[in-house]
Amino acid sequence: MPEPSKISDSRKRTLIRVFLIMIFVLALSARIVPGARTIDDSYITYRYVQNILAGNGFVYNPGEHVLGTTTPFYAILLTLIGFFSGGVEAPFQHISMIVNALADAITCLLLYQLGRHLGSEFAGIGAALVWAIAPYSVTFAIGGLETSVYVLLLVGTAFTHITGRHILTAFLGALMLLTRPDALILLGPIMLDRLWQIFRSNHPTNKSKLLFELLAFLIPTVIWIAFSTWYFGSPIPHSITAKSQAYLLPENSALTRLLQHYSTVFLGQKTFGIPWIWVGFVLYPFLYLIGSREALKASKRSWPFLIYPWLYLITFSIANPLIFRWYLTPPLASLMLIVLIGLERLTTDIGFFITRHRAKTVDQSSLSEPKKGWLTQVIITIFVIILPFLLSLHNWQLQPDHGFSQPAPSMAWYKLELKYQQAAEFLIDEFQAAPAEITLAAGDVGVLGYKTRAKILDTVGLNSPQSIRYYPLPESQHVNAYAISSDLILDEEPDYIVILEVYGRESLLKDQRFQDEYVLIHTITTDIYDSKGMLIFARSSIQ
Repeated sequence: MPEPSKISDSRKRTLIRVFLIMIFVLALSARIVPGARTIDDSYITYRYVQNILAGNGFVYNPGEHVLGTTTPFYAILLTLIGFFSGGVEAPFQHISMIVNALADAITCLLLYQLGRHLGSEFAGIGAALVWAIAPYSVTFAIGGLETSVYVLLLVGTAFTHITGRHILTAFLGALMLLTRPDALILLGPIMLDRLWQIFRSNHPTNKSKLLFELLAFLIPTVIWIAFSTWYFGSPIPHSITAKSQAYLLPENSALTRLLQHYSTVFLGQKTFGIPWIWVGFVLYPFLYLIGSREALKASKRSWPFLIYPWLYLITFSIANPLIFRWYLTPPLASLMLIVLIGLERLTTDIGFFITRHRAKTVDQSSLSEPKKGWLTQVIITIFVIILPFLLSLHNWQLQPDHGFSQPAPSMAWYKLELKYQQAAEFLIDEFQAAPAEITLAAGDVGVLGYKTRAKILDTVGLNSPQSIRYYPLPESQHVNAYAISSDLILDEEPDYIVILEVYGRESLLKDQRFQDEYVLIHTITTDIYDSKGMLIFARSSIQ
């Protein structure tokens, strides 16, 4: 007969498998139920995909070879799926939502495996459960961005490195780099760690495998670099340069935003109020240190994954870009898992302390090492699994105040995109020529470009390189981080312009030259960003 302990272990494994299946299904459901609440930037990628499928090439505007997307791998992935799902007319909003839902569900399983491999199974379960419903994960999955696929590759690359699957690590690392260029923040330390392992090893097999690792990383990377250099003139996305020029930001704005974010890993401020940010500012780094120590005990190879969130913070703080919401998601997987590992260790020690003081008649020498007895397991379950899940779930709304009525995170806000859809519908009826013959200028070009299919003048410069030379504008022309250049519009002479009033309040709308050339033809009511409406202008000559 099997020993009782083996039966117990078998039942435990079965329960965990069932629980992981439930988490996988929960992650899928949490992204399918809210529906596609697509973010403006996603439509930019969709338009690249449409043009590829239409035979126009890897372009945003046909005939203009500009790399305006930072996620070529995601664009190629959607292109391959779109090819078998309707071509140019494929439902890319739903395709990306399903792809992202699967990516996040797999990430949940990897987080569990990472926690288990680092000696903290409860923390792995807690991180997997939280990630399944985490607003910073769900929002951008249903928003259609590449974030879910990027985080999957990030966690997968870290996991395969820690577990010694180096060829797979190299390949996943290449895909990660082609999904977002800031992947170098994790890839750099992983490469250093791998080189150090090879340097210390005298085993010829390890050194011979290096060739295969290099090929796994270099083949996809070099193919893309060669193609993008030939096709676009550079493998560096044009949007990186544009964003650094167009936005006016206070010094240290990125650092301030990231520190706030790192202090609210599980969104505790939504439950306990703003003062919780100060608690998190102290508590989470403390728990992260404890968790990092435990992780390093389990695997010395884990250090690249452990320092990644802090290198991310330093890199973005120095660059000081405008921190869009989706920039905050990549370091969260590491932060959540390692904080929970630290919390598991802390609660284990607390449970051991309580058990030791309650065991009046037990030989104290038998309790010399912390063990996860029933009381300790209850404490860990509450603080490492249940509480973080409930804190993250608190950000969900049963019935959002805009868009679809299904439950969704309150963070999944896309009122601006809905306004741009109204503008696109108005313009489609207004156009007096084929869309390809019309130039439409806007600062947020995703929805407008995808829906109208007009030629787009991107006034930020992400997809229109000619815009960059007009920035930065004087501070006096700014109401917020972005203001549109009058000279840009007057020089390029687009047929139509769509802007939030606040973008032109102190620049374009005060320029008499613009008033002489353009006429306001429609206003969409909105106070987004304290704007006095969304304004649609047309050249006087076409009215």
